[in-house]
Amino acid sequence: MKKGMLIILSGPSGVGKGTVRQELFKDESLNLSYSISMTTRKPRPTETEGVDYFFVDEKTFVDKVAKGELLEWARFVGNYYGTPKEHVDKLLNEGKNVVLEIEVQGALQVMKKCPDALTIFLVPPSLEELEKRIRGRRTESEDIVKERMDKARKEIKTKDEYKYVVTNDDVNVAKEKIAQIIRENQQ
Repeated sequence: MKKGMLIILSGPSGVGKGTVRQELFKDESLNLSYSISMTTRKPRPTETEGVDYFFVDEKTFVDKVAKGELLEWARFVGNYYGTPKEHVDKLLNEGKNVVLEIEVQGALQVMKKCPDALTIFLVPPSLEELEKRIRGRRTESEDIVKERMDKARKEIKTKDEYKYVVTNDDVNVAKEKIAQIIRENQQ
C-alpha cells in the first residue's frame, strides 16, 4: 500500500482553517483523513472530544511532550496544543492523506521534521476581516482578541515558509484552490 501524504493547513487564528477543512473533506476523491490535535483548553460549545480535539489536562499533555509522543506542540493563550505522532503515522501508513490543521509555530516544527510535507498557508483577505471573524465567534475576551490579532500579524509574515499561500475570501473558492494543490502534488 502506498503511504499517504502529510498536508499542513496553517494560518492565523480566525482565518477559517476549520471551515475550509470541513469543505475539503466533502471531496472523497482527495482521500483525506484529519489529524486530531490535542489541547489543554476547554471545548467550545460546538466541539466534540475525539472529533475536533483530544481534550486533556496539562499534566497529561506535558507527559506526552516529555516522552516525545507529539509531532509538534505549542503553548498559546495559556493552553497547550499538539499533534499526537502515533495517530498521524497510523493514518499515513493506511495510505491516507493526513491533514494537520495547525497554528504557525507547530507547522514550522513539523516542516523541520517532515520537509516533504505539503504546506499550505491560509491568509485572510485583510486584517480587518480577520478581526471581524474572531469577534464574530463571541468566545474570547477583548484581551484575547487583541492577543490573537497581534499574533496573526506576526504569523502572516511567515507565509513565505510555506509551499502554497491561499487567500480565504470565499470558503468555496479557497477549498477548490487547495483541492487542486493536493491533486497536483499526489504521487
